[in-house]
Amino acid sequence: MFTSQTSSFQDSIDVEERDDFDCEDIGAYGQKTQLNCYYTIYLYQGTRSEASGESVAWNQRRADSTTSQEDFSLTLIDSSLPPEAEPELRTYISRRLSKGALLGGMGNIATVELSIPEEAVGCYCCLLEQERSPEQPDADGNGYVICFMGGSEKGLNLYPLHCYVCKKLDKYVQGLHSSLQTPELQNLETEVRPYLSRWYEESVMHIHRVVQLVQSNISFLLHAALSHTQVEVVNSDGRTKADVSRFIKAASLQGLSQQDTTAASLCKAISEDTQSDLVIDCSASPPTLLNTVSNRFCDEWIQAFLNAAERCNPFLLRQILENFKLKAIQDMNSLKRFVRQAEMSHYALFRCCQFLQGCGNGDVLLQNARAEHSDLPEACSIITVLEEFLREQSQAQG
Repeated sequence: MFTSQTSSFQDSIDVEERDDFDCEDIGAYGQKTQLNCYYTIYLYQGTRSEASGESVAWNQRRADSTTSQEDFSLTLIDSSLPPEAEPELRTYISRRLSKGALLGGMGNIATVELSIPEEAVGCYCCLLEQERSPEQPDADGNGYVICFMGGSEKGLNLYPLHCYVCKKLDKYVQGLHSSLQTPELQNLETEVRPYLSRWYEESVMHIHRVVQLVQSNISFLLHAALSHTQVEVVNSDGRTKADVSRFIKAASLQGLSQQDTTAASLCKAISEDTQSDLVIDCSASPPTLLNTVSNRFCDEWIQAFLNAAERCNPFLLRQILENFKLKAIQDMNSLKRFVRQAEMSHYALFRCCQFLQGCGNGDVLLQNARAEHSDLPEACSIITVLEEFLREQSQAQG
C-alpha cells in the first residue's frame, strides 16, 4: 500500500501555502537569488591515538586553526567560509563531537548561525574516519570532518528533504575517501578542493538544471517517470544524461510500495508494450523531445516547476517534486479503494469513473493498478471496464 501525506492537489502544488513555511520563509523563496554555498574540511585527531606524521605536520602549520579538547583535536585544512566565520563553525563542530553527535560515515544536518550574509544556514557534517591500525584497535580513530553549508535555515535543513539530502551528501563524501589517503594531502589543490567546491552543483542542482533544460516540456519527463517509460538523452554530455537519469529516478514512485518490485517490473513491461522511449535530443537549443506523452495531471505541475526554477532555489524545486509524487500516491490509493468497492457495488464503479475523469492521471493510475492487481481476476475485469471508459472519453473529446 502506498502512503500519502497530501490532502488535495492545491495543497500539494501551492508550496507557499504549506504549514512548513512561515511568512519570512515565503518572502525569501519569492525572491530570485543565487544561494551561496560553502565547504570546510578539518583533520580530526583522537588524543588517545598515536599521532601520525601527517597530523603533527598539520598541527604545526595550523596551530592558530586548531581546537583541542580532552578527547580530540580539530585542525582546519581548507575552507571557503569567510575568515571570521570558520572559527565559529569549528566551535560548533567541536561541541557536536564532544557530545558524540557525529558518527563515522553518517552525516547529519542542523542549522548554524555564522558570520556570513545568510546568518543562519543549513549545515551538513560528516566524520570520515580512517581505518584503525591493528596495533591500536581500541584507540580513538583519526579522520576528517567534512562540512557543507548552503541554502537558508529551511533550505538544506528542510524536512522532508532532510533525509534525502543527507543520503545524497553521504554518498558524495564517500567519493572523497580515496583522495584523503595522500600523505599530508598533497593533492589538496588538485583533487580535494575542486571536489569539495562542486558539492552544491553535483548533489543539489541537478533538478534545477533539468527544468532549465526542458522548460515547459517537464511534463513529459514527469509522465515518463510515473509510467516507467525509458528516457534516452542523445547528442549531449555525460552530466546532462546523469541529471536526467537522476530526475527520472527522483520523480518515480519506485520504492514507495509494499509490492514495489513486482508492480514496477509489470508496469515497465506494460509501458514497453504500449509506447516508445522518450527521446531528448540536445543537438539544438532548446532540445527536441520525441515520442512525448503527457496528461492533464502532469501538465498542471508545469508552472510550479518553472516558477521555482526562476527563483533559483533547488530546495524549493525538490519540495515541489515531492509534493507531485505525494499527490500521485494519494490518487493511486483512492483508485485502489474504489476498485475494491466496485467489485461489490455498481455505484462504486460509477464513482471510480468520475474520479478517473477528474484526476487527469487516469492512464498512469490504471497502468499501475493493473500491474498491482495482475493476480486478481475480478479487479482486472473492473480495470478493463475503466480503461474502455477512458478510451471512449478520449475519443469523444478528440
